Amino acid sequence: MATENTNASTQSPTGSVEGPTSADSADEGTPALVWLYARHHRDLPGAIPLTRESTTLGRDPDNHAPIPESAVSRRHAVVERRGADGCWISDHGSTNGTHVNGRRIECVRLAEHDVVRIGDSLFRFAERGGFGYAAYRLDGLVIPTLRPVHHTLRSGLLGGHRIDRVLDLVSKVASTQLSCVIEGETGTGKELLARTIHEASGRQGPFQAVNSAALPATLIESELFGVRRGAFTGASHDKPGLVRAAHRGTLFLDEIGDMPLDAQAKLLRVLQEREVVPVGGTQGEKVDIRVVCATHRDLDVEVRDGRFRGDLLARLRDCSVRLPPLRERLEDIHGLLMHFLRGSGRPDASFTVAFFSALAHHRWPYNVRELESAIKFAVALSAGATLDVAHLPESLRRIDRIEAAPGSVAAPQFDGASESATPSPRRPTRTPTADELRGLLVHHRGNVAAVGRVFGKQRMQVHRWMKRYGLDVDDYRSED
Repeated sequence: MATENTNASTQSPTGSVEGPTSADSADEGTPALVWLYARHHRDLPGAIPLTRESTTLGRDPDNHAPIPESAVSRRHAVVERRGADGCWISDHGSTNGTHVNGRRIECVRLAEHDVVRIGDSLFRFAERGGFGYAAYRLDGLVIPTLRPVHHTLRSGLLGGHRIDRVLDLVSKVASTQLSCVIEGETGTGKELLARTIHEASGRQGPFQAVNSAALPATLIESELFGVRRGAFTGASHDKPGLVRAAHRGTLFLDEIGDMPLDAQAKLLRVLQEREVVPVGGTQGEKVDIRVVCATHRDLDVEVRDGRFRGDLLARLRDCSVRLPPLRERLEDIHGLLMHFLRGSGRPDASFTVAFFSALAHHRWPYNVRELESAIKFAVALSAGATLDVAHLPESLRRIDRIEAAPGSVAAPQFDGASESATPSPRRPTRTPTADELRGLLVHHRGNVAAVGRVFGKQRMQVHRWMKRYGLDVDDYRSED
């Protein structure tokens, strides 16, 4: 399902984005702040294309990019395009501060994939493709006039702009006989993409998956190419092998970069001759297969270092597809989170901003697979409560990554020290003293929500502490 949208050169108060009627090429050089999380995401496009030399962001509707939430100052920040010097973001003296990669900044040059936090809104900086990203809203709807591609391929891969471009390429080659190499890190969904290619190919045979790294070197030839019974092989019956099992279908060779050189030579012969000679056999048997491979290795480096045959790579790589790691498409985390919550039986689960901030600031070395495990773990620990940072695995709970409170550099350690004590990367676990609470109110200029996020508490709990100590929030507030 998609929704229409109007054309405008920047984001308007209603959340529309104007740009070229097709985002296929005209916006490729347009940088953007791509939404990762927003409280009012249903009213917003998927990105803020930075088309101006200077783009202002803030709560007031007359900003170039209005962000309609109370944690954002009226004039919060500005992003400047400085030609060859790239894009720079500056804070405008906001109450809650502007944060880049979990650190409060005054002015900093943005780099690809930087995570920007403004109030309770989170963004990823993208150097290119601004209008393309804008097409993919956080609620899963797509704006047709901004969508850069228009394929109809269905896939188990979930994602927005980056995944849609991959699927668009796949849709063009799926029905051909081209061999494909899928490159990507562990957990990016390479087998899912291979299955997508097979299902869109129209081939009538099966999808036969083989993990090249899991096959013992002594058995890989017999497993792939089959065995003839007889005294030479010791086999009591013929075994067809995995290549022949994929006849008229697709042979998926996962982790092809780990295949031994001897087996590579025999695989090359299969691809050249389109026939298989079983171990112990003397005659080849014709096979009709389409080969799709996957690897987390750089096969060109493997060829250079003598671990992979260049002639085989030339045969396999008629088409090359790269699946981006999750850290390069953080905007997909929201949709993946909702998908995994539905799969865990918690489709309506709520979560704190700090919880999502932890997800956005993690590097995800094991990609979508790691995210799925983290969400399942959090659901189990939360026992039906709102998902919070405490429910995440330890690797995601580090306070220096999640920047739990807007306007803070890190959560202070509460050990009776003065309000100017050096911050510590540990979330406080007990009720603060009056001096500690007063220090945080001063630091956050009376922003009760920001103080609450330091403790992982709601605003009402902070108000209870203030009442206990006779503190008045108005004594600490200042105008934006």
